[in-house]
Amino acid sequence: MTDNLPPPPAVDPNEATEVAPGVYVIGDRRVPLVPNIGIVLGRDAALVVDTGMGPENGRKVLDVARRLAGGRKLILTLTHFHPEHGFGAQAFKGAATILYNSAQRDELAAKGAAYLGMFRGFGPGVAAALEGTELVMPDEIYEGPSRTIDLGGRVVDLTTYGLAHTRGDQVVSVADAGVVFVGDLAEERIFPIFPWFPPDDADIDADNWASVLAAIEARGPKIVVPGHGSVGGVEILSAVRGYMLDLGSRVAAELKAGKGADEIVATLGPRVRAEHPTWEAPEWIDFAIRYFAAKA
Repeated sequence: MTDNLPPPPAVDPNEATEVAPGVYVIGDRRVPLVPNIGIVLGRDAALVVDTGMGPENGRKVLDVARRLAGGRKLILTLTHFHPEHGFGAQAFKGAATILYNSAQRDELAAKGAAYLGMFRGFGPGVAAALEGTELVMPDEIYEGPSRTIDLGGRVVDLTTYGLAHTRGDQVVSVADAGVVFVGDLAEERIFPIFPWFPPDDADIDADNWASVLAAIEARGPKIVVPGHGSVGGVEILSAVRGYMLDLGSRVAAELKAGKGADEIVATLGPRVRAEHPTWEAPEWIDFAIRYFAAKA
């Protein structure tokens, strides 16, 4: 009866790959609830982007970061507050400077405990990964749309575009390497996640989300590190943006034709799935349809 359970959301420290000089990604191996994790080296400091879920994954990431960084000081930041991306931060407390934008800090304070409880219900593997998890606040925050970090001979830009996938989505850009970490603003061949908890959670804006993806693409990154899935280029961004714009337009047309949300889900949902046969997590199609129907 355990054959259908997903694998435990364990970060594999052996998956650290140098995708550009001094820029490493611990790949997710396409394991659910494991993110792509970044480590960016400068002369004086190293920046870690995301931690994985729970204290054990956080410790694994910290060990890799220490090995790669040598004697450099460590800084931790997150792409957003969701558990699989940031609920390993306690391992970094005291070992690194933890830096979030103010919206991430506020979302963690307001929703962190509820998300922790929800994720513990996702199966024994997830519950085990979250055993002993403590929600930790950042050591520093920044207000406004951006923060620049000088790692020593290498500048990293942290950019917050406002409400999109969450209120605090942060894009991490390593300009000299042409690398951008986008978190769950773009997942590679995975249907984007639309809100499901709590049922009235309005902290998503698909219109701005699509605009953010266009803005990132316009900056011309060479390497795009998605929140989940394989590292690639700007085609990752354009695919997610195209999916959302197309689905929103089609839902609006169905509503105009007099159909209700249930009927649109029943008829449009299977067609969208068939059009993306290699994409994972098709359960999010119906949620996206209902989102676009509700906002029309």
